[in-house]
Amino acid sequence: MAPKDFNDRMLSLGLARVAEQAAIASAKLVGRGDEKAADQAAVNAMRDQLNQLDIKGTVVIGEGERDEAPMLFIGEEVGTGNGPEVDIALDPLEGTTLTAKDMPNALTVIAMGPRGSMLHAPDVYMDKLAIGPGFKTGVVTLSMSPSERVSALASAKGCSTEDITVCVLERPRHEEMIAELRATGAAIRLITDGDVAGVMHCAEPEVTGIDMYMGSGGAPEGVLAAAALKCMGGQIFGKLLFRNDDERGRAAKAGITNFDRVYTRDDMVTDNVIFAATGVTGGSLLPGLKREPGWTTAETLLMRSKTGSVRRMTYRNPTP
Repeated sequence: MAPKDFNDRMLSLGLARVAEQAAIASAKLVGRGDEKAADQAAVNAMRDQLNQLDIKGTVVIGEGERDEAPMLFIGEEVGTGNGPEVDIALDPLEGTTLTAKDMPNALTVIAMGPRGSMLHAPDVYMDKLAIGPGFKTGVVTLSMSPSERVSALASAKGCSTEDITVCVLERPRHEEMIAELRATGAAIRLITDGDVAGVMHCAEPEVTGIDMYMGSGGAPEGVLAAAALKCMGGQIFGKLLFRNDDERGRAAKAGITNFDRVYTRDDMVTDNVIFAATGVTGGSLLPGLKREPGWTTAETLLMRSKTGSVRRMTYRNPTP
């Protein structure tokens, strides 16, 4: 009989290997200007590694629908088929543009939990708000204005609004919000891509200097970020945003019935989860891949929500 329980301790090192190999596969494409090739290399390596794990895995957050993504599409089954049934959320290369341009904070990201434990988020936008651990629930909410959130968080931290730094994706749609945030005296760290890393920064404000993340980005990335915060601590809130009927149809197909629901971290990831991320380009969370003659060195963050453990692992691998 194959084991049915989610053996997160045994699977965690395997998950780290999946993230590492995806990163290493994209190493030779850092700074080469080819986003698609970098993404494809990471996808192929991640898929190969997943298929070696003793799991009966289903990709619930992946590269897109089956007709858009040839591999690691939503609904794809991975693993040997022997072992626990698991949900997998992944972004084989979070920050394809960052990789192509050799800009900071490109990561390979993957999370795994028991079957049925992750929100099947459709590929639409999500309005997101995240803060780190140590605050009571409801300190900040999506119903507050951006300036109210800054004031509330500053009050909870016992500091001035000028001591708060907010991470925001640099997009035209965020210009009004950015102006409102700056009017409070808060600092803003703008990122061009990579909002999973952006949310994760909130969990370690003393390391990253970021207190809060807000703005709209991909809903699938919201679920990945929730998985990370489930391990690191912190709060995230997300509300799906729809631009047209096609996007509402996608949500309905994914099983979403309440289109106005605000999801909390534990709504998006309902059970224990393991999470692995490997740095591709250097950033405030992880150093990037280091290539030297004969070797590639990667650093991976491996976390388990069950124990709250956070491992940082350096992997030095001979370059074939």
